[in-house]
Amino acid sequence: MEPMKPMKPMQPMKPMEPMKPMAAMEKWWPDELGHASASGSQNGVRYAFFPDKQRLLIEENGDLRTYDSGDHRISGVSQQQSHGHSLAFTSQSGVVDLAELKQVL
Repeated sequence: MEPMKPMKPMQPMKPMEPMKPMAAMEKWWPDELGHASASGSQNGVRYAFFPDKQRLLIEENGDLRTYDSGDHRISGVSQQQSHGHSLAFTSQSGVVDLAELKQVL
């Protein structure tokens, strides 16, 4: 039987590096609209909602459209792939089809 080799002293663990914050989503809307309460992108379409201004922006293929959101407080988006593709948004009142909102300049 071989003699046991002396164990090396254990080294303390190195501290973990602090987590880096996630990069903010690139702002693609005009400054005068302020901070979007909801924004995202899906299948090449971006959206941003501004409750204080009652505006919903949609950008698709470089084309930017602005809609009056009225009393809706947009919190999410869904996209139907059948029959072309139509956007629908989730609000406190349920699903809101983009066709229900008035487009503004």
